[in-house]
Amino acid sequence: MGTIKIEDLPRYTYEDYKYWEGKWELINGIAYAMSPSPNAKHQRVSSKINWLLEELFKDYKKCKVYLPIDWKISDDTVVQPDNLVLCYDAGDKPYITKAPKIIFEVLSKSTFRKDTVIKFNIYEQEGVKYYVIVNPDDKIAKVYELKDGRYIKICDATDEIIEFYIEECDNKIQFDFSKIWDD
Repeated sequence: MGTIKIEDLPRYTYEDYKYWEGKWELINGIAYAMSPSPNAKHQRVSSKINWLLEELFKDYKKCKVYLPIDWKISDDTVVQPDNLVLCYDAGDKPYITKAPKIIFEVLSKSTFRKDTVIKFNIYEQEGVKYYVIVNPDDKIAKVYELKDGRYIKICDATDEIIEFYIEECDNKIQFDFSKIWDD
């Protein structure tokens, strides 16, 4: 018996996905389990990111902050970013369909490759303006901005204040990375 090849794996669609129990992501027809649940450090950092984003966007009616929500990119790709900012009305569908302006993914050992390679490429291709990959163990956030269709790294943030310019808000949002880490 030989090694399993990627083309031998079963392929799924959103019709399959929507009936699955537990937390999953579907990328190019391949199912990715999102369990076990993130550890306490991951959840604390994600919670702090959400709180800061809520504070920064509270006066902007066009942009809303979300915790994981299904983003149906295509019939065979559905992802759930950890933290995101949408600058359009998401409506009442069970998923969003357009690219968020900002996505934060908080790394864990089980999602490292998916977040740093697979989702990086998806978010770049789909036009997410800012992608932030947060490593809670090293207390470093890699901040990328989409320019001319490619992500350019702005910096590795630890305690810096980084400005995100969001056209819909006609403003620069200043995100203080020193506030997301536990001491």
